[in-house]
Amino acid sequence: MLLLSQYLKHHKTEDTLAELIDTLMLACKEVAIQLREGELAGVLGSTDNTNVQGETQKKMDVIANDLLKKFLLDNPLVAGLASEEEDLPVAGNPDGKFLVIFDPLDGSSNIDINVSVGTIFSILELPEGASGADESAYLQNGRKQLAAGYVLYGQSAVLALTTGQGVNFFTLAHTGDFILTRENVQVPTQTKEFAINMSNHRFWEDSMRTYIGDLLEGSEGPRGKNYNMRWIASMVAEVHRVLTRGGIFTYPWDQRDPGKPGKLRLMYEGNPMSMLIEQAGGIASTCYINILDLEPKEIHQRVSVALGSADEVNTLLEYHNDHSGVAAQLNS
Repeated sequence: MLLLSQYLKHHKTEDTLAELIDTLMLACKEVAIQLREGELAGVLGSTDNTNVQGETQKKMDVIANDLLKKFLLDNPLVAGLASEEEDLPVAGNPDGKFLVIFDPLDGSSNIDINVSVGTIFSILELPEGASGADESAYLQNGRKQLAAGYVLYGQSAVLALTTGQGVNFFTLAHTGDFILTRENVQVPTQTKEFAINMSNHRFWEDSMRTYIGDLLEGSEGPRGKNYNMRWIASMVAEVHRVLTRGGIFTYPWDQRDPGKPGKLRLMYEGNPMSMLIEQAGGIASTCYINILDLEPKEIHQRVSVALGSADEVNTLLEYHNDHSGVAAQLNS
């Protein structure tokens, strides 16, 4: 059995980056413990607060955010951090080397019903001459990520990690160690599964409605095969399924708020998940441009997302070959 620390050393991960990943995992272990206790620990339910996104915070949103902040800011390697639950970046050590961006608890609407949630993270290098307090320091496109991953808190706690050398799964053991359980994860190129929130069907672009309609026609339709739909309302769980057995997950632009490119956040969700998917042989797109090629304009920027099995995502992109619409302009 290969421990996470041993794996990173074996693959010649820079010592400081490996140390930072270890710090992140210490925080995630604490989050896992809190979630496991659930109602016994008084962590279920909502607070009276809303975050910068205008969403009501769950108690565990706040707990997870505070835990990650505490562990990361205690590490002198961290120059600053940005959280989906914070209005602005938080400065760390002025002599630190890294910036950490995270969604402390993705899918938190599922907490009270005991469905999988997770922590998503992205690690960047602090630009020369920049400060961890400056939003501009974080506005780097996804290809500059040094590492990205998530911890899924489900039946077991599973870390999916990439440092640019493929994707690997590590499972949290009773010893408190993350142990390598699946190496060189690859997303199957073809699939018969799709994940989308069908309740938003009437708000999508015509191209997305046509694509989903063709999937629903099954073997009698233009795609010539039957599809199953999945929807967990937790991006971590959706992406974990895609990495594990293939599929396509999409949260497209819709006209309920036409000025917004999408619902998901580029820096906290789009970029780290796209790095994982690409490293596993899949594709991650806005339906118009590769997500990792987007140049971020602000720390809480939103984005449309379509990611997963390469052949299926490429087919979806063919349905979106007209770049003259509102969604195309917002997501490019």
